[in-house]
Amino acid sequence: MFDAIKVFKARLDVHIKETSRYLKYIFNGHIAVAMFFLIAALAYYYQQFLAQLPKDFPSAIIIGIVFGLVVTYAPVRTFLQEPDLVFLMPAEHDMEKYFRNSLIYSFVVQLYLVFLVAAVIGPLYFNAFDARTGKVYMATVVILIIFKGWNMLVNWWVSYERDKTVQRIYIMVRLILNIFIFYMLVELNIIFALLGTIVFLAMYLFAYRRAKKQDGISWDVLVENDLRSRQFFYRIANMFTDVPHIKSPIKERKWLVRLISRVPFEQKQTYNFLYRLSFARSGDYFGIYLRLLVIGGIFIYLIPNLWMKLAVMLLFLYLSSFQLVTLYDHYRTIIWVDLYPVESVIRQESLVQLLIQLTVIKTIIFSILFLITTYFASFILALAIGILFTFLFVRGYLERKTIVK
Repeated sequence: MFDAIKVFKARLDVHIKETSRYLKYIFNGHIAVAMFFLIAALAYYYQQFLAQLPKDFPSAIIIGIVFGLVVTYAPVRTFLQEPDLVFLMPAEHDMEKYFRNSLIYSFVVQLYLVFLVAAVIGPLYFNAFDARTGKVYMATVVILIIFKGWNMLVNWWVSYERDKTVQRIYIMVRLILNIFIFYMLVELNIIFALLGTIVFLAMYLFAYRRAKKQDGISWDVLVENDLRSRQFFYRIANMFTDVPHIKSPIKERKWLVRLISRVPFEQKQTYNFLYRLSFARSGDYFGIYLRLLVIGGIFIYLIPNLWMKLAVMLLFLYLSSFQLVTLYDHYRTIIWVDLYPVESVIRQESLVQLLIQLTVIKTIIFSILFLITTYFASFILALAIGILFTFLFVRGYLERKTIVK
């Protein structure tokens, strides 16, 4: 007899073991120390920022936007896999308990994000509304948790829809409503908050009725959503260790390919061309490189202390270089690459040169932010330290410890 709860427990056990294994590599010693200092620095400057906050600062709008984003993000992890389209789909009518447990698990796991954001926003809230008691904020957090559950249920019913345009419309409507409701709630405009809640519940009932009219669960949509969640975690873990079953999304990006893949038509440039092409077209390498550039740039721009700026710059240069080194094994599953009449030392040197070039480009961009926010001498200092770190780290560590097998 089919036991949906037993299947869910087995899938959950596999998921926990796999996640724990990769988290061990992500939060290893030096990464944990770097994150500790980064969080400590952010907490210090956050406190300084609140102390200098002007009275006309739009705290309520910012809190409403942040809370709205937190509750709108409500994915449901079902742990479904592609073979389930054949083996579990016939048992759809017996899967009710399986999906119920999936919803409960997803809700409980995502509560950490709610509590984390509530803890971070708390000082801003009390700084802007110092006359209010802690009970008022705690009531807001409770409402935040309730809306998190409602959004997850709406997201579940919308997953019955196959039209991605309809799904995007639901997300935008939920986001706008959530931001409006929590903005009104922070302003203690209870009437408008209740009106927004009524509209939200009407949308929930509408999504529920549409889902019940469908022929059945959109299994392919659920499998695709869960695969996307797994691949997102794999891409993060791939920054710290090799993840063999990661699937790299390929994007054309013709403009970027034309920009960086111009190399001489020579045998020794074979891997130089391949690595540049992979970096440009792979969603993993270029995407993470760009995200680290943006996040690091924001931190450097906002942090006033020069030495803390330099520490943040070195941290993001390290993370960027470390995650790009996995390009070396990008073609490990393609046998034709091993047949190229190119020596391994050329392959290694091609990657080292690309890592240095990309890290130097990021150093220059970070250094320009030093020039914008401080003075010219800091620009020269950041540029010199960044380039020195690039050559020492790539040539002295990655080339010896990571690339060479």
